[in-house]
Amino acid sequence: MAYILLAFSIISEVFGSTMLKLSDSYTKKLPVLGVIVGYGLCFYLFSLALLELHLGFAYAVWSGLGTVLTALVGFFLFKEKINRQGVLGILLVLVGVVLINLTK
Repeated sequence: MAYILLAFSIISEVFGSTMLKLSDSYTKKLPVLGVIVGYGLCFYLFSLALLELHLGFAYAVWSGLGTVLTALVGFFLFKEKINRQGVLGILLVLVGVVLINLTK
C-alpha cells in the first residue's frame, strides 16, 4: 500500500508542478488552485507512505521519478527541448531509482 501512496504522491507532485507552470506566476486562479491541491495532496500522501517506507528510499524515488515525469511533461505538453545531456541525465536518474530499489 505504501508504494501506491508513493506513486500517487509523485503524480500529485507532477500535477502541482504542471499547474505551477500554467498559473503564469500566480495570475490565473484555476491553475493556482491546482498548485495548492496538487502539492497538498502530494505531501499528505507522501507522509502516509513514510509510515511504512524509509525516508531516504522514499525521498529518492519520489524526487527522482518526479523529476523525470516533470521533464517529460515539459517535453510533451509545453514543447520544451531535451538535448542529449538531458536524456542521459534522465536515464541516470532512472538507473539510480532502480539501484536504490535493489538495495532496499
